Amino acid sequence: GGVEVTVVTCTLGEQGEVIPPALALLAVAAADQLGGYRVGELRSACAALGVTDHRFLGGVGRWRDSGMAGDPANANPRAFVAGGLDDQVAALRAILHEVRPQVVVTYGPDGGYGHPDHIRAHDITMAATPSDVRVFHAVTSSSALAHGVSGLASLDGLPYRVPNAADLPSVADDLITTVIDIEAHLPAKLRALRAHATQISVWGDEAYALSNGIAQPVLTHEYYVQARGPSGDVTTDLFGGLG
Repeated sequence: GGVEVTVVTCTLGEQGEVIPPALALLAVAAADQLGGYRVGELRSACAALGVTDHRFLGGVGRWRDSGMAGDPANANPRAFVAGGLDDQVAALRAILHEVRPQVVVTYGPDGGYGHPDHIRAHDITMAATPSDVRVFHAVTSSSALAHGVSGLASLDGLPYRVPNAADLPSVADDLITTVIDIEAHLPAKLRALRAHATQISVWGDEAYALSNGIAQPVLTHEYYVQARGPSGDVTTDLFGGLG
């Protein structure tokens, strides 16, 4: 196998979110405590997944959460989106030069659901990654999502609002290049999701919600779009055909 680098950013306190009182002071508009708290969450999630090496772009605390588009937090001088793009690209390029991955996974151009930090993560990843490295965008299949959402309504006691599948971000199936069966790894994935208590709540092994309280189904497959890099059979393997 090869080395996979995933660039991930996340938020708390976005418009319309319900924040538990105990976590209210961690909100993006409050004091700069969220980043430090999430260092512990990430450490727990990595342990659940067996990840032994992870890096913080620019070092721990270099940039802070920017909030959703239009949030006053966007203007914070330490906000990720307020950082110099060239500096951020250089910081990621240095990590990639050291790690030398064969595959890099990031968000699509829309950041998944439009979060400015996710979009910035996409931009710097695409700029920093060498052309001979495969880059994939992590996405959700529209048909798999629709099937999963249809099953949520039958769950007794589900504490989240069940949406229309069309209201959740997804990608048309004909754009998806890679589908990976993760059913055997779901227990580890769910433990990792539960570790991110400031972002996600998980209900059993069937549903979860971000802090907006909107239900999403737990899917048994993960979906990717190859954005660039060497060709090969990537139908069920991000590393397919790589030496």
